[in-house]
Amino acid sequence: MAPKELHQSQTFQRLAAMAITPSEKDAIRLAIYEIVETVPYGRATSYGAIAKAIGYPMHSRLVGKIMASCDSASNGIPAHRVVNSQGQLSGKEAFGASHEMQRMLEAEGIQVVNDRIVNWRQVFWDPIREIALP
Repeated sequence: MAPKELHQSQTFQRLAAMAITPSEKDAIRLAIYEIVETVPYGRATSYGAIAKAIGYPMHSRLVGKIMASCDSASNGIPAHRVVNSQGQLSGKEAFGASHEMQRMLEAEGIQVVNDRIVNWRQVFWDPIREIALP
C-alpha cells in the first residue's frame, strides 16, 4: 500500500485518532492480559469492561484486536472468557475451529446458545468492581 493510500485508509485514521504510541500499546496489552488472567473460571467479561478498567473506555475495539492476537494456547491467558458487551462470542474466529470458544466456555459451565452467553448478566464479571486496580 502506498503511503498516500495508507494515510487515507480507515484503519490508519482510526489508529491515528486513538493517539496511542507503540510503547503505550505494549503497556495496554500487558494490562489487558493481566485483567483477563484474573477473570474467574465460569465467568466472562467484555472488551468494553476491560477498556474501562485500564483507563481507555473508548477503546474496546483495541482490546478486541489485542485479544484476537492473543495466543492463549501457548500463554495460558483465558481469552475465551472475553466477549462483546451483549455476551456474544464476537471473537470466536480467533480460536481456529468455529465452535472452539463455545466449547471452552461450556467446559466451564457457561451455557451458550446461538453464539451468545445465556444469563449474561449473571455470568458477567466486571473488573472495576471485582478487583482493586491501581
